[in-house]
Amino acid sequence: MPEFDCLNLTLADHIARIELNRPDKTNALNGVLWREIGAAFRWVDDAPQVRVAILSGAGRHFCAGIDFELMSAVLGAVELLGPGRKEEQLRRTIIELQAAFTALERCRKPVLAAIHGLCIGGGLDLIAACDMRYAAADAAFSLKEVDLAIVADVGSLQRLPYLIGEGQVRELAFTARQFDAAEAQAMGLVNRVFADAAQLRDGVQAIAASIAAKSPLTVRGIKQVLNYGRDHSVTDGLEYVATWNAALLLSDDTREAITAAMRKRPPQFGD
Repeated sequence: MPEFDCLNLTLADHIARIELNRPDKTNALNGVLWREIGAAFRWVDDAPQVRVAILSGAGRHFCAGIDFELMSAVLGAVELLGPGRKEEQLRRTIIELQAAFTALERCRKPVLAAIHGLCIGGGLDLIAACDMRYAAADAAFSLKEVDLAIVADVGSLQRLPYLIGEGQVRELAFTARQFDAAEAQAMGLVNRVFADAAQLRDGVQAIAASIAAKSPLTVRGIKQVLNYGRDHSVTDGLEYVATWNAALLLSDDTREAITAAMRKRPPQFGD
């Protein structure tokens, strides 16, 4: 299992827990943390023993967004380049930052975000790439980039319209206003709100355990089909799932699930 400088990674009962670990900096996203997020979720995708992942933040807050030192470093790295090369390198850097968050979306295993305290700017970009989001009652959200004169560029503007609707996203992006967990649930950003961080941890762990008990092959298929359907027409999505199930309905997992149901016992699936 890999080790990280700015992440805590643990694995138990097929559930990987990935915790942002810069609590003294409110888990602000510096270059190291950003790269490690991508590496951690690529590992989750590759590791057969992992069936589901939980993303959380250490300390009082989930994530306060981009670390200003990273912004300075990115701009400083291109400062001496000439016209054209400066813009090319900056575009390449943005795409690399995007790829770290896209790793959550491309990860074949479900990713559950457990959010408490602040979830600002880049933190909101990050949770938008998760499969489900859960919040403690004290959570507060903001699509903050406009206040820094930045067009949000690592996923919120592309992913949030599918989650909360285009009108909601436009309001949040244009105003950067802060909203609480109750409103986040009402708009569909989070699935459920828990009373405090302790109940959030226990509740999300229980949901993850429920998923981990299912056929991992089928769970991976569900995520693949849902992601495909989001970006294609209904007709394309139906064709895709027909092809997918034609390949997998004869799997050992399907036979085990049916046998277990008939014999009224819990199913046992391989990784």
